[in-house]
Amino acid sequence: MKAILINDDKSLRWDDVPNPEINEDEVLVEIHAAALNRADLMQREGDYPPPPGCPEWMGLEISGVIVQIGETAKKKSKWNIGDKVCALLGGGGYAQYAAVKYNMLMPVPNNCSMTEAAAIPEAFATAYLNLFMEGNIQKGNTLLINAGASGLASVIIPMAKAFGIRVLTTVRTREKANSIRHLNADRVVVTGEEDIVKVLQEELEQGHGIDVAIDCLGGEIMGKCIHYLNYGARWIMIAALAGEKTEIDLKNIYVKNIRIIGSTLRSRAPETKAYILSQLVEKVFPKIESGEIKPTIYATLPITEAEAAQNILYKGENTGKVVLTVK
Repeated sequence: MKAILINDDKSLRWDDVPNPEINEDEVLVEIHAAALNRADLMQREGDYPPPPGCPEWMGLEISGVIVQIGETAKKKSKWNIGDKVCALLGGGGYAQYAAVKYNMLMPVPNNCSMTEAAAIPEAFATAYLNLFMEGNIQKGNTLLINAGASGLASVIIPMAKAFGIRVLTTVRTREKANSIRHLNADRVVVTGEEDIVKVLQEELEQGHGIDVAIDCLGGEIMGKCIHYLNYGARWIMIAALAGEKTEIDLKNIYVKNIRIIGSTLRSRAPETKAYILSQLVEKVFPKIESGEIKPTIYATLPITEAEAAQNILYKGENTGKVVLTVK
């Protein structure tokens, strides 16, 4: 089969690799589409290696069709050859086929295309993990999600809204704010025009303080913002794109019982990932099938143009997910 490999100069090529051989508890998926994530860029740069046992090529979420099933997978699951599925991977999605453990699969929701389904596993699992497991967010709470035009925010915002959560998000420009209007965030802060620290202070004074923040930016501004949260709030760090260091008033942290939580999905135990996927199917998929939540697709490119697709993420052009079509 073919897969996307990284050259020594970090450019990408579509080249031959060995066909995957499935274990007894795995199925073989013929990949139809693979969605991009910022973790793919980090892996390409050498900063985010795949877990042991995973293929060397990138790709954390796919959709496709089951073409082979191991004996243990047959006994422990209800999957059949020909089933349309989407899957969460430790790596290896930028390819024609992938071997996937049976409990890392989900059915393609009824009203989703294969392209849309490919954008579900990693992004939706990350959203669920940080909203409900790490954040323990409740109906009526207020969420701050930074980088509102990102692929992850395009999932977190509608998911939070569907569960009765008030949402604030940030973008750099008025143009980006207009581009995410369909996500229906309660307040979009244009950081090129407004001071997010003053906004959070104002929200707190008006009784709308932040209960959970999901932050992929970090940097100096994080330490300034964390002063203006509700008592017992959770600030969840999932990346540090704006800088890895900040200054925090520690007294404010313990007096207000604020928790700072580091969180990544990829490093979780397989059992935890399987549980998250089961919760998605049970609690979130009905809202996808009803139209309350829908993957936002910014661009679709053929797998042979993976480098051009990743450049969209490098430049921050996308509002929503970028997806590669394989078949």
